[in-house]
Amino acid sequence: MSGALSAINGVIWSDWLVYLCLASGVYFSIRSRFLQVRHVKGMLQQLVHGEKSASGVSSFQALAMSLSGRVGTGNVAGVATAIAFGGPGALFWMWMMAFLGASTSFIESTLGQMYKTKDPLTGEYRGGPAYYFSRALAHTKGAAFFKGYGYVFAAVTVLACGLLLPGVQANSMATAIDGAWTLPAWVVAVGSVILLALVIIGGVKRIANVASFVVPFMALGYIVLALIVVFINAAQLPEMFSLVFRSAFGMDSALGAIVGMAVMWGVKRGVYSNEAGQGTGPHAAAAAEVSHPAKQGLVQAFAVYVDTLFVCSATGFLILSTGAYRVFSGGTEDGDVLAEGGLLSATAAVGPQYVQTGFDSVFPGVGASFIAITLIFFCLTTIIAYYYMAETNLRFLLGKASNRLIPGLNASLGRVTTVALQVAILIAVAYGCVNTAADAWLMGDIGVGLMAWLNIVGILILQQPAFKALKDYERQRKLGLDPVFDPRPLNITGATFWETYKPSGPERDNRERESARS
Repeated sequence: MSGALSAINGVIWSDWLVYLCLASGVYFSIRSRFLQVRHVKGMLQQLVHGEKSASGVSSFQALAMSLSGRVGTGNVAGVATAIAFGGPGALFWMWMMAFLGASTSFIESTLGQMYKTKDPLTGEYRGGPAYYFSRALAHTKGAAFFKGYGYVFAAVTVLACGLLLPGVQANSMATAIDGAWTLPAWVVAVGSVILLALVIIGGVKRIANVASFVVPFMALGYIVLALIVVFINAAQLPEMFSLVFRSAFGMDSALGAIVGMAVMWGVKRGVYSNEAGQGTGPHAAAAAEVSHPAKQGLVQAFAVYVDTLFVCSATGFLILSTGAYRVFSGGTEDGDVLAEGGLLSATAAVGPQYVQTGFDSVFPGVGASFIAITLIFFCLTTIIAYYYMAETNLRFLLGKASNRLIPGLNASLGRVTTVALQVAILIAVAYGCVNTAADAWLMGDIGVGLMAWLNIVGILILQQPAFKALKDYERQRKLGLDPVFDPRPLNITGATFWETYKPSGPERDNRERESARS
């Protein structure tokens, strides 16, 4: 099985996907005039002033839902893996992927909000790549192709988020718990299944409530404590930054030979962590109640910064400043050791133990437990987010076709398949806890890679509506208005929700003014 997974992963995560992720980020950044820099103020304002409704969650809750999917084991074990196989320079390429990926995240998330719809069963907003692929070009000659493309993406997302990705989170959590408290993996599996079942059965609103409460505190607490460790080792920072940049560009004598691996692992773990371009962010973006799609696009772009520039950097600084790292050749622990910080024990495995050792160097006896507790929160909330995305795409796959055969069948299928999905993801979590780390990460990388290929190629084709929305948002802001979206004057088709959208208060006045102008 390991050999087959490695072969599949090698094809999916070839150099071409790395180039695609970087090139699309460069392109979207240049075309948007680096919105990820120009609109930082707007990102923060929307977090404070966003609204919510019976159908949609607030911008902050949508951000929290998105972060609950982004902030997970990739921010802890993933960073350690990137450094172990790509060298310290992989951290630099994770930063580059975050900066460039913020623009990619804006495009995909704006499209997700633009082409959202209401779930006929729950009344909640649903959206994501499958929705915008099938709706954006619904009135063109390519409508049939893109509708099919949407179904393919939906099926891949159900597979990836429902079966492939949860195992990575569960495995890292079980590994960290075993390292801290020597608790058997099967006990962790049972406990995780019970906790997750209580949340995911509650639906989108419960997921949003849990995420908005847990994610900010867990991320902030982790960053603060990690930076305390870095501050205590402040004398090591100049050499640490020098090592990162030397390694990133092949100028280090010991690590120069793996500069290509630094780029590969930096981009791979960057996408795995911040999910820019993967197509996961648009699902949470679509759930938000906003008056203009670009507003939530900016919020989701900010989520990339939070994930990588804050959380991943905190992990990377902790590992490197304490010397809790070891770099291998060939992308495997079986390769030769090219460099090491000297703090790790001979038996320390790549992953959470790097971070646990770093914490223990400053807080003896506390590091293992702290990282275990952190990963419990990080991983469980990420799995919850995966379930939400899998369920959203399952709803898309069901559509309305079954109702045409037997009235009421769609509702029945919805209930049955939702329960089946819940059972499947719980089984995937239990299996992930007892699976090997190598196979768990391979399965996760396959899921991420499949989604990224389909989504990035798709949004490069469908980018125009997102840029129209950005231009419209900026125009209204310059007029001193609170932007309200109407797709008709912009010649955007398929955004049927927004054609009948009725804002209230000042936003209603803005829309009436815009309608009169057009």
